[in-house]
Amino acid sequence: MKVVTEQEIREETVSAVAQQMMIAARTAPKAKGVDNLVIALLNRDDIARVSAKMKEMARRDNLSDVFLRDAVNILSAQAMVAFGTRIVPLGVHPCGMCGFADCEEKKKHPDHPCVFNTGDLGIAIGSAASVAMDNRVDNRVMFTVGQALLEMGVLGDGVKIIYAMPLSVSGKNPFMDRNQEALVKKA
Repeated sequence: MKVVTEQEIREETVSAVAQQMMIAARTAPKAKGVDNLVIALLNRDDIARVSAKMKEMARRDNLSDVFLRDAVNILSAQAMVAFGTRIVPLGVHPCGMCGFADCEEKKKHPDHPCVFNTGDLGIAIGSAASVAMDNRVDNRVMFTVGQALLEMGVLGDGVKIIYAMPLSVSGKNPFMDRNQEALVKKA
């Protein structure tokens, strides 16, 4: 009799859930039906490279210990999903929620986010997180990882905002109740 343990299927299962999360993010509602999202799956080797980049950024730019903590923390992930958005004003009138009078004025500031792009990104991340939850895969949305992915250009030049969600199956969610001091010492 061949017994398959949970440990033997963990990586494959987390990867399958990550793929479902990517689909949930893609099919989440978008303002005016316009899709500016870029979504990618990172494996353990990719995660190790992102962790190294985060450590480099923390030391180079004297960033908070949160970057170092998260750099160590993501190494517990079996997979990670990155969610990004391009910044493209949608021509909604009247609006001005970005702080500019209208989309024409906003276009003069291409790196300034359009609220609809960031709103769509948030809805997509929420949809993906619900898939992880439904499958009991531990996760956490991290902006720190997104900053490293931006600097690395992982999702392409047009993507201006990125968040990442590391995924783990273990006895305890490694992304919650973290001992920051201990993790920073590991960095």
